[in-house]
Amino acid sequence: MAGYMLDAMDVLLYVFAIQTLRVEFGMSNAMAGLASSATLVFSACGGVLAGILSDRIGRRKTLIWTILTYSLASAGTATARSIGELMFWRALVGLGLGGEWSAGATLVAEWWPAKDRGKAMGLMQSGWAIGYVLAAAAAAVILPRWGWRALFLVGVLPAFLTAFIQRYVQEPPAWIQSAGPARWTAIFRPPFARITLLTTSLATAVLFAYWGVFTWLPGFLSAPVASGGAGLDMVRTSTWIIVMQIGTFCGYLVFGWMADRLGRRPAFAIYVVAAAVLTPLYGSIPRWAGASAGTWLLAMGPLIGFFGTGYFSLFGAMLAELYPTPIRGAGQGFAYNFGRGLSALAPFAVGAIADRSGLGLALGLNSAFFLIGAVLVYTLPETRNARLLS
Repeated sequence: MAGYMLDAMDVLLYVFAIQTLRVEFGMSNAMAGLASSATLVFSACGGVLAGILSDRIGRRKTLIWTILTYSLASAGTATARSIGELMFWRALVGLGLGGEWSAGATLVAEWWPAKDRGKAMGLMQSGWAIGYVLAAAAAAVILPRWGWRALFLVGVLPAFLTAFIQRYVQEPPAWIQSAGPARWTAIFRPPFARITLLTTSLATAVLFAYWGVFTWLPGFLSAPVASGGAGLDMVRTSTWIIVMQIGTFCGYLVFGWMADRLGRRPAFAIYVVAAAVLTPLYGSIPRWAGASAGTWLLAMGPLIGFFGTGYFSLFGAMLAELYPTPIRGAGQGFAYNFGRGLSALAPFAVGAIADRSGLGLALGLNSAFFLIGAVLVYTLPETRNARLLS
């Protein structure tokens, strides 16, 4: 949970600095979105590689290396002097981002019993909401006073977490007792080929929707009303985001409980259908609410956070339950992170649409991908209370 919290903080520092970086490097919305897309593309590579590596050297060791990667690369972002250098450092952050989830989610899934696995995964994923709040608070305090370079230097802090992991975190018994890793390409052969195709498609759909909305959310809140934004200042933008993340934190925890109680599939469908309805409503608020837009955005923010992110707890639990131990890391790492790589077009696509029609309308177009996810989840078997395959 702590690792994922700091992971989120490092990745989302860019989101809060995006308007400042646009001015610094003379970027359009589309180009600024492309830099964020580079993070997602390389997170796919990092996630796939870390999943394979965790099957071979262990979940804990892989977790340590991925945290070191994203923390040092986030600090390196502070040295960027061109768009090319900015994209280089954000790409390295992506390698650590994807890899940290692959190793950490597999580790948690293998330690917890079936009846509580969803709740454990919800608690782990809730670290993302806390990291989002930390990024918002850091941006509000540091960005106006010391600039974006000082903001990214904060990103080196997660490196110190690795000392705690090295000392106190143990490898799961399931991995220790396994016969060793199988060929990772087994995830593309029967009986796992169909599972890999469907889970990757599901991850692609909802990750496209998530990154399309949440990469640009701070930009939407701070952009001028004439550009389709809400026209809030940086302090209010950060405050609105923090309130939203309270809803996000609760969404993760409640989803974990629902997934263990009702089943993985119905819990997921409830969340993404609600997100599909709420997203276009939220994006249209500046057009119809007038002077009270800020109040409406503040009130609806927790609902967007609750339903727009809490469903991600599904992937750590369900993917672990669909693959056996020798290829669990490879299966989880590929399905989730290859989907993340395909979703990398989302920030660029939303930015390109925003250049033409405004950010509010661009955010609403992600609803279709939430609805696709609601359909795809029912193509997978229900795994509630399933014991992990050895």
